[in-house]
Amino acid sequence: MIHPSTFLSRALLADAIFSGVAAVALTLGAGALTPFLNLPEALLRETGLFLIAYTALVGWLAARSSVPKALVLVVIVGNAAWTLGSIALLFSGAVSPNLLGQVFVVAQAIATGVFAELQFIGLRKSGEAVAA
Repeated sequence: MIHPSTFLSRALLADAIFSGVAAVALTLGAGALTPFLNLPEALLRETGLFLIAYTALVGWLAARSSVPKALVLVVIVGNAAWTLGSIALLFSGAVSPNLLGQVFVVAQAIATGVFAELQFIGLRKSGEAVAA
């Protein structure tokens, strides 16, 4: 367990807010977004459903006065993997988004990468391990 720095707590909170908004938009609006992005409705909805659980986890971490360092590392690595996976999706040929869809995927990949970096910086600024 570590004492998260204020920087880390705020980075986690910002990630939770961003992910929560995306979760609601993608889960409830997948059908409406599909024609605008030319991305599969199932992909959008399932991403939104995943983000509901992710938002709960990251929001919980953001609100804690001590957090498991390993869990914070999982979030950071997960965000980095999400960034790389999003870009890989565009190059894979598995989907054929239109220009707006490509911008959407790249923008959320960049945002997720920024969260990973901010959380990593925040983790380095955090206090050492605390006794359980």
